Amino acid sequence: MTEGSEDGLNERAQLLLKALIENYIRDGQPVGSRTLSRDSGLSLSSATIRNVMADLEDLGFVASPHTSAGRVPTDKGYRFFVDTLLKLQPLHQEEVEEIQRRLRVDASNGRSLVQTVSQMLSSVTRMAGLVTLPNPNYVALSHIEFVSLSENRALAVMVMDNREVQNRVVQLDRHYSTEELRRAANYLNESFAGRSLPDVRAQLVRQLQETRQHMNQLMLDAIQVAQKVFDTAPDDRVEYVIAGETNLMGFAELSNVDRLRRLFEAFNEKHDILKLLDGCLRADGIQIFIGQESGYRILDDISVVTAPYMLDNKVVGVLGIIGPTRMAYERVIPIVDVTAKLLGSALNARK
Repeated sequence: MTEGSEDGLNERAQLLLKALIENYIRDGQPVGSRTLSRDSGLSLSSATIRNVMADLEDLGFVASPHTSAGRVPTDKGYRFFVDTLLKLQPLHQEEVEEIQRRLRVDASNGRSLVQTVSQMLSSVTRMAGLVTLPNPNYVALSHIEFVSLSENRALAVMVMDNREVQNRVVQLDRHYSTEELRRAANYLNESFAGRSLPDVRAQLVRQLQETRQHMNQLMLDAIQVAQKVFDTAPDDRVEYVIAGETNLMGFAELSNVDRLRRLFEAFNEKHDILKLLDGCLRADGIQIFIGQESGYRILDDISVVTAPYMLDNKVVGVLGIIGPTRMAYERVIPIVDVTAKLLGSALNARK
């Protein structure tokens, strides 16, 4: 085969590979030479097409599921298609406006907004939609109150960003009276309101190290209680909401009952998915994992397309689509990209 790219594919081979992948994405069936002759736009004999397919198979871009059947794309073939041959389909203005409208409905509550986005991604693509909750490090403490509980415990009620309430039960070193907890809360609200959680933790440590000998009992009590609260707060924990997992049952290649069971267990246990998303939080722009590229065996026949969303010009979460490797990338990628930008805009507008 005459080389026409770094992967050794000339223009003819690229056009045939593109036609094969587009057919397979649409129909989910192995593609034969007759179909390629019709759909590639090339005036080639079936024998010539079979020779090119044999070369593509040798190079690892396609595979033959059966001896006499047509070919199907491999992960390598999909990767070349996405990186080199894909022509994206931008969203229509009406679609963008519909996403904006749906985000405005739930913009008052962060978790509700995330759930809306995951459901919307699922309904639009007929696959599974996934959205991580905004990283808690980027929300600010607005107000804190304490409620005394039994056995030296207290309930910390925190208002974040003036709108979301978080409750946390903490185990204290001794019993604190209701009045002591009230004074501690007043001190913390005066000293730390408006600061992010990492900043609060850093300030608490600094105050104890620098001014412990000059503190009165009120300051010392307040900071010791606060350390119990904020030391239990998550630093980089990724939480996500997923919707539409059952849509994956509609794809023949994913319909094996045992495989679906293990896949749904992975969604519920979240361990591998969280690791993948955590990596996406630290990456730039659209991330596409095709089959084995994810590094997790349970996702070998799955593609994941993600994009980060931002608050105050900082990446605070990711959203994406989980589906079969034969997903319509030209459509899914713009949906994920635009939705991430609109979610970031909706979050910024809430401030």
